[in-house]
Amino acid sequence: MSFNTFGHLFRVTTWGESHGPALGATVDGCPPGVPLTEADIQPWMDARKPGQNKYTTQRREADQVEILSGTFEGQTTGTPIQLMIRNTDQRSKDYGDIAQKFRPGHADITYFQKYGIRDYRGGGRSSARETAARVAAGAVARAALAQILPDLQIRGAMVAMGVDRVAGNARDWEETQRNPFWCPDASAAARWAEQLDTLRKSGNSVGALIEISAIGAPPGLGAPVYAKLDTELAAACMSINAVKGVEIGDGMDTSLLTGVQNADEIRMGECGPEYSSNHAGGILGGISTGQEIVVRFAVKPTSSILTPRKTITLSGEETEIVTKGRHDPCVGIRAVPVGEAMVACVLLDHVLLHRGQVGENRGRIGQVPVG
Repeated sequence: MSFNTFGHLFRVTTWGESHGPALGATVDGCPPGVPLTEADIQPWMDARKPGQNKYTTQRREADQVEILSGTFEGQTTGTPIQLMIRNTDQRSKDYGDIAQKFRPGHADITYFQKYGIRDYRGGGRSSARETAARVAAGAVARAALAQILPDLQIRGAMVAMGVDRVAGNARDWEETQRNPFWCPDASAAARWAEQLDTLRKSGNSVGALIEISAIGAPPGLGAPVYAKLDTELAAACMSINAVKGVEIGDGMDTSLLTGVQNADEIRMGECGPEYSSNHAGGILGGISTGQEIVVRFAVKPTSSILTPRKTITLSGEETEIVTKGRHDPCVGIRAVPVGEAMVACVLLDHVLLHRGQVGENRGRIGQVPVG
């Protein structure tokens, strides 16, 4: 059985490899009548594409998306949407030296152990190049969400590079558009530029922490107990290449708190319940509260580095490996638009699930029940 599809009602299947002729996504379950053209998708593709600055891989891909089906006269038809992105700047010869070796920290060895065959050209299916298809699918989800929840905002930032984290809760979202790191803190971005220059020149790499925020999601999204909203968000983010940990709200830090500290106190506001804090990250019992939804995920350092590392060959001989080619010294930088896309896909899926089962929220707080 193959698992290249995620989602319940809004379903996304990605296909293709890093050095194949193309890759893409089949999106099924998008509501009809959503305005959608290639021009609507391309800005999100441009945000993720490689080669935009010296801090990312110098592979030059235009990442021009093509819509092959599922739209008519600029609108979705309700039928499967086929999206294709052609690969135009593969340099497979860069990987000739590692055809018989496994890269430490990379999926090379596990793919071979499972399937008995691996595409060593850039990692094939395990390459982060696959995430271009997710971003294209996320653009479709955003277009549908704009029709259903026009006030919803999904935005992301890199909040730590290695051990250097942005100060406190500094979140200047406009600043994320002014530096190459999607960093919401200008002073941290300046430090990271210097640090990454040193790492890049030394043939090393570094990890990162990404934060995705969704503001304007209504209360009631999530289907307990096995399709909790936080469960699905965590699974979606965990499926992104190089991600090794996910947390919702205060996440792991909640283990350091007391019950008094952790409780998000509730009061009655003019428009409904209001919370004094958001340790829960906008989700309680797997169901959205209406607060800001906050997801963070940890991205490991890029495994393909120029520093020699010990490894083994296909025949079991011990050796050393140096991975040449074009690689991100901090793959977390380009993970920001990917995380945003995955959150968009999950939220749309749960909006459709909620609408199908419940319609409008049935619980009315502050109103006297009738009958």
